[in-house]
Amino acid sequence: MATIIYIAGIVLAILAVLDIFKKPISTGGKIISAIVVLLTSWIGILVYFLYAKDKLTSWFK
Repeated sequence: MATIIYIAGIVLAILAVLDIFKKPISTGGKIISAIVVLLTSWIGILVYFLYAKDKLTSWFK
């Protein structure tokens, strides 16, 4: 069971980072956002997908 959760976390982190790098924001904003999502693990992934995904472009214009 733990392996499934671990793999799900990796897949969601990869999807979040790929989605961040597709957004029309500055390169610095992309790098900062990706690092924050990766370093904060599940909390960062949840915050990104539930809250920050739509607001990221306005934060890093």
